[in-house]
Amino acid sequence: MRVERKRVGVLISGRGSNLQALIAAAQVPDYPAEIALVISNRPDAKGLQHARNAGIEAKVIDHKGFGTRADFDSALIEALEAADVELIALAGFMRLFTPGFVAHWHDRMINIHPSLLPLFPGLDPHGQALAADVKLHGCTVHFVRDATDSGPIIGQAAVPVLPGDTAESLAARVLTAEHRLYPHCLRLVAEDRIRIEGERTAIQGDLSRNQARVLMNPPD
Repeated sequence: MRVERKRVGVLISGRGSNLQALIAAAQVPDYPAEIALVISNRPDAKGLQHARNAGIEAKVIDHKGFGTRADFDSALIEALEAADVELIALAGFMRLFTPGFVAHWHDRMINIHPSLLPLFPGLDPHGQALAADVKLHGCTVHFVRDATDSGPIIGQAAVPVLPGDTAESLAARVLTAEHRLYPHCLRLVAEDRIRIEGERTAIQGDLSRNQARVLMNPPD
């Protein structure tokens, strides 16, 4: 049976680690999304080659070539709509959007952030987590709103903070979780299983598997 697939544009600025996870997921025949276009605001972003290796159109729209953020955002919209993109997935895209761009893609743009939001938004979330001495850290996929790292939460994954962790070792553990969480959450969005009610998400369908499992740190 042929699966109706949503066309997704992925925006990147760097190595494209989460992009690779999304590409791999989309290569499975029953996955409900296809990566239609990858755009980077940096010409040297390594993720561009990952897209090209997978036969996906990859474009550079360098923000330095625009006088205003609004002009840059307009160029993004033009490229995304020319590719018939229905959903946007941000994967390490290091630019802030204008309110007009966010409004244009309202409830159609998702992001992954390496913390358990609303804890530790912004830069250096792993350093923030270590400074706060939390015992669980993780990542969050959410719909994008105007405020940085805000918006209705689609899903989260938690990892333990281990004795002796550095920001780098903790980041590596969280990144492994990101690669599992992001494709899962994009699937839910592409299948139209996410309903937003008063800036909170409700997920349709059976999610009972493993719901009783508890992650504790330190373990019992």
